[in-house]
Amino acid sequence: MSQPSRNYYRDFYIDRLRSVMTALVILHHTAITYGGPGGWFWREVDPSAAPSSLLLTLFCATNQAYFMGFFFLLAGYFTPRSLERKGYTSFLKDRFCRLGLPLLFFIFVLGPLTAAIVTAYQGDGFWPTIRFLWQHQRIINGPLWFAQALLIFSIGYCLWRAAFGAPIANAERKPSPVPANRWWLLAALGTALGAITIRQFIPTGQNVFGLQLGYFAGYIFLFAIGIAAWRHDWLRQLQWKNARPWIVNLIIAWPLMPIGIAVARAINGGPGKANFSGGLSRTAILYALWEPFVAWGLICLWLLVFRSRMNQPSTFWDWLNRRAYAVYIIHPPVLVGIALLFHHWMAPALVKFGVTGTLTIAACWLISDPIVRLPGIRGIV
Repeated sequence: MSQPSRNYYRDFYIDRLRSVMTALVILHHTAITYGGPGGWFWREVDPSAAPSSLLLTLFCATNQAYFMGFFFLLAGYFTPRSLERKGYTSFLKDRFCRLGLPLLFFIFVLGPLTAAIVTAYQGDGFWPTIRFLWQHQRIINGPLWFAQALLIFSIGYCLWRAAFGAPIANAERKPSPVPANRWWLLAALGTALGAITIRQFIPTGQNVFGLQLGYFAGYIFLFAIGIAAWRHDWLRQLQWKNARPWIVNLIIAWPLMPIGIAVARAINGGPGKANFSGGLSRTAILYALWEPFVAWGLICLWLLVFRSRMNQPSTFWDWLNRRAYAVYIIHPPVLVGIALLFHHWMAPALVKFGVTGTLTIAACWLISDPIVRLPGIRGIV
């Protein structure tokens, strides 16, 4: 009885991590609203050299280095178990239901709705925007790009598993030690090299079918690591001794980005002049290397802290976890609506970031509560 109990309790902290990462996604988009870099439906403050903008830029850059990759790692962790329990047909049907339907709902409803809220506020009308998007077949996948990518990854995993992997019927978990640190280093360098290569052709910030492929070297690798972590039981075996070198690397590497930004701005004559998004500039190479060295340490910290401190039953956390996916789906129009309500409030950007982000997180979870109770919907989200 001890082994099933241990596996059951181990899942508590993973569900809570997904809820916390969902809240962090909302804060990330709130930061863009008030001066951070990135694409979003409504931007009240443009990125600049102002202290608040620099802090929000660093916040966004740090998030971007790891948090969506962390989502892919956690998704990958549960993928083999789900496939082996359901079989190929039921697994893919479930993936299309839970990922494809929310993606389509966002493309056809929530995306146009959020864009129209902004244009209506700006005086350009609500319905003209809806008609324009429909007539010109403009697709807005928003944060549901994650569902789109995860659906592609799931199909890819099924194809790989059918061709090269263990048969579904007799697949087994094979616990093995967490890889040595030299493999972590090779993985970081390989991921950075992959990112640099992709960004020669598709720089960060450029979408291809709604996906920013410039970040996908890390996403693909972490999804694969999640699969391997399930097969070899690495998350349970991960210890501070494994993570310590990467936490040290995190402490060393993290300040290099603001230093690099400051140096690049000084050399290139101000904000926006340095190229971090692609090519073979020093800043682009620095950014590609910085991401995995920051990501490995932060992911380890989240996993170890939550596993040790957030791994007990909790009714409140169960409530949050059950609604996290719905929160992720619906948060764009809620965040934009709240930000527009506070548009004329003359407060510092960081204050508005804190207030808007907090209210949006609370509102999204409250709005999601009745949504996940609806028949038909509760089986999807």
